[in-house]
Amino acid sequence: MAKAVFLDRDETLNPDPGYISDPAVFMLYPWVARELARLKKAGFLLIVVSNQSGVGRGLIRMDALDSIHQKLNDLLFAAEGIRIDHFAICTHRPEDGCECRKPKPKLIEDSVKIFGIDPAESFLIGDRDSDVEAGRRANLCQSFKVDPGDETSFRLAIEAILKI
Repeated sequence: MAKAVFLDRDETLNPDPGYISDPAVFMLYPWVARELARLKKAGFLLIVVSNQSGVGRGLIRMDALDSIHQKLNDLLFAAEGIRIDHFAICTHRPEDGCECRKPKPKLIEDSVKIFGIDPAESFLIGDRDSDVEAGRRANLCQSFKVDPGDETSFRLAIEAILKI
């Protein structure tokens, strides 16, 4: 079975000025590509699991979201020759009561099925309690909560994953 690291997007991989709707505004934290390359080298799939309610609120067009994710992959490839393997996105508003919005585990569980991932060999990194809770509910090996914009907490999460 495959192993994966599930990654929240905003404030985990990139700064979030609020409802990013323009790819020109999107940027990665400077250390993200280097650290994700370590995970890829260790054989992990990289899967972004992200609540993007700006789509459901009409603040972000779906084609713009796709362009933002393309830019994310372009930045990773330019820096380290890697890409995100899959984007699992909830576009619903919190009040919609959907089954895919974190902390519900559906985005993770669906990815596990699609890619034949072993949850017991997989991890999650996010900046919110709801990220950690989604990982727990999906029975991942461990979830890590990182401080937004903090290279040290991100790097320590990567190092912990690589040691387990």
